[in-house]
Amino acid sequence: MKLKLHILLISILFVGFSCGDDGDDDVIEVPEADRTEQQVIDNDSLVGYLQTHYVNESILINNSSISFNDIEINELPEDGDLPDPDQNSLLIDLVETFTTTYFDVEYEYYVLKVNQGGSDNSPNFSDKVRVSYEGTLMDNSVFDSSISPVDFDLTATISGWGRVLPEFNNAEDFIINPDGTVNYNNPGIGIMFLPSGLGYYSAAAGSVPVYSNLIFKFKIYQSEVNDHDFDNVPSHLEDLDGDYDLTDDNSDDDSFADFVDSDDDNDGTLTIDEDLEPDTDLTVDRDGDGDPTNDIGDGDPTNDDTDGDGIPNYLDPDDTASRDD
Repeated sequence: MKLKLHILLISILFVGFSCGDDGDDDVIEVPEADRTEQQVIDNDSLVGYLQTHYVNESILINNSSISFNDIEINELPEDGDLPDPDQNSLLIDLVETFTTTYFDVEYEYYVLKVNQGGSDNSPNFSDKVRVSYEGTLMDNSVFDSSISPVDFDLTATISGWGRVLPEFNNAEDFIINPDGTVNYNNPGIGIMFLPSGLGYYSAAAGSVPVYSNLIFKFKIYQSEVNDHDFDNVPSHLEDLDGDYDLTDDNSDDDSFADFVDSDDDNDGTLTIDEDLEPDTDLTVDRDGDGDPTNDIGDGDPTNDDTDGDGIPNYLDPDDTASRDD
């Protein structure tokens, strides 16, 4: 059973990822540090944190019903000995290390998987998601949280979220209660440890200082594939260079990136109309004429290549055939 996500896309959807209602929405910009140098500083700080903080592992791993308050991260005592090793583990021994390139800089970030999630589906980096979360700084102060599920477009969040959430699965299913609340079964649950370069970086918002590493506990319940320009090409497929940045993919060099361009090759034929493959779904009336059996196109413009040159029609200005011809 799927619950349709209705998400209002707002350009100021909490700068980075914070969406708290504390009234402190002003963003302070400072001269940017060199990203390569700052990443070294941030990574040293993150690794130091992971080496000197522990979590209550015994109730953590594969616990699909755990609450954020149940996840206890504490600093080692002054003697450096791990308290109750049968119950606790150092974060450095539990996290997975990931690398990504962003603004031509290689970043390392760290993820602790509490629960993978029971669905067969995972979000793409550009999808709509329904999540709950708690964001803290490295001094454990909470700067933003939403215990109740909220909906986000991952393209409007900090870059770290679009890289971490696809590593998890959605919830297995859900139940709508008589009072209208929803209980999710077996959601993806994790903790991400992000360098400032995958967060706010040189922008300060609310209680988050510039160049702050960020820690998020999160649960992912549902996701929905985004198609920002409604051209039947999912937005994640419009990231042609695979760098998790939709804004730098512009096949026709016009004023619009592909993911918000309804005619990606500027050949005068809309991308959605360059879908010419035989219709395989005879129950959907794609052209709205009341007859679902006479439609042209299978709903996927990416598999149409009329001249066989290896470039799909919607990216090939030499192919201008339209299903409306």
